[in-house]
Amino acid sequence: MAAEEKKVALITGANKGIGFEIARKLGKQGITVLIGARDLDRGVPAANTLKKEGIDAHPVQLDVTDAKTIAAARQFVEQRFGKLDILVNNAGVLLDSGTTASTIPLEMFRQVFDTNVFGVLAVTQAFLPLIRKSPAGRIVNMSSSLGSLTLNSDAKWPVYNMKPPAYNTSKAALNMLTVHLSYELRGTPIKVNSACPGWVKTDMGGANAPGTAEEGADTPFWLATLPAEGPTGGFFNSRLPVPW
Repeated sequence: MAAEEKKVALITGANKGIGFEIARKLGKQGITVLIGARDLDRGVPAANTLKKEGIDAHPVQLDVTDAKTIAAARQFVEQRFGKLDILVNNAGVLLDSGTTASTIPLEMFRQVFDTNVFGVLAVTQAFLPLIRKSPAGRIVNMSSSLGSLTLNSDAKWPVYNMKPPAYNTSKAALNMLTVHLSYELRGTPIKVNSACPGWVKTDMGGANAPGTAEEGADTPFWLATLPAEGPTGGFFNSRLPVPW
């Protein structure tokens, strides 16, 4: 693959868990992967692990709540690669388990939104000019079925009682952002979709989760590599639509 044709993907929060497995899957397809990590001391070992597997991986310091690191990462990608083909907004936090809408501290609610919504928007706005330079840009927002208004309102849903208020609300807001971005970018080659990885064994998902991080990476990987006829403005889990 010629250097000018090689795809470049940036995955936020990619030093571990689902983000790392997404990077691995993309890298095995010959795509250059940029391992976004708040702390380079964690990003470097993750990138080195992938390099040992023959993957072209590069660590990039990127804290989605820190405008300076976003700007520096954007500058690095622009100077080194000149474009960005794939952006996976994977970084996210769940801080409010065990709280309710009437008891959650307002500052905690803000913290969750800072990463899960405002951080995604900040990173996307920063990198969109580079994604526009790709012949087939792809943006994947890592959401959750917990952000589905339909499922949250269904008492028969198996995880109906799982209601961390800030997390669920932030993912619903993220889904709306996906809808708005896909609408704005209609008529361009860029596709924007939300992905639910399912309940998987990660620091966030916990040890009792039924799935693996590798399994959770499948749907976002699929959305990141969609062909021209693929969907945009959708919400998917296991490569199937999730109700809004």
